[in-house]
Amino acid sequence: MQLQKALTALFPGQCVSCGELVEGTHALCGACWAETPFIAGLVCDQCGVPMIGEAGGGRPLCDDCMAAPGPWKRGRAALKYDGRARAMILALKHGDRTDIVRPAARWMAERVPELGLSDPLLVPVPLHWTRLLRRRYNQSALLAQEIGRLAGLKVLPDGLARRRRTGTQENRSREERIRNVAGSMIAHPGRVPQLEGREVIVVDDVMTSGATFSEATLALLEAGVTAVSVLALARVVKEG
Repeated sequence: MQLQKALTALFPGQCVSCGELVEGTHALCGACWAETPFIAGLVCDQCGVPMIGEAGGGRPLCDDCMAAPGPWKRGRAALKYDGRARAMILALKHGDRTDIVRPAARWMAERVPELGLSDPLLVPVPLHWTRLLRRRYNQSALLAQEIGRLAGLKVLPDGLARRRRTGTQENRSREERIRNVAGSMIAHPGRVPQLEGREVIVVDDVMTSGATFSEATLALLEAGVTAVSVLALARVVKEG
């Protein structure tokens, strides 16, 4: 404890968004906290998108999920994919900013109880080996490992595998996103015994259309998983 205090005095913490000095480590300064678009209040129970109004007696669903629900059970996200949240996620994915994992996973872990599962297994969305080789880490796997540590849940980091490399999902329509990832994932053949009969939370950094989560969910259900819920660091929210 004394050593930790001494190190904190010598190397004070920095805001993971702007770099300003803060108390503690792996935190946001007051200004960045106020500007970070955390999701609060009523959300769609299926995809986690914020909704207007108050919770009623039924299950709240957004228009998109009422029209075409995903194959998973429930979904949540910690942030809106905008402003400082978007900048932090891009820094995590492409800027080697793995220090963002700890606060991000803490925000995500706070949403886990809302998924209503008793003893779920955490499975991250996988990267294709060529992309993993270039990036050197899978940000979704790092998030899942830290969420598991915080929430006391087991993590199966290689429960899913990419059977082919897909192009980026950015700047694609919903239909193009679905076609891009169709058939791209399978349950890791060597991990099927650990998946069978389990409830699973699939972890990823961003949910846009839900196409990636859908592919992951279908692959897990085919492997004998009883139910899947999804958890994203950030949710893309349509304007208007």
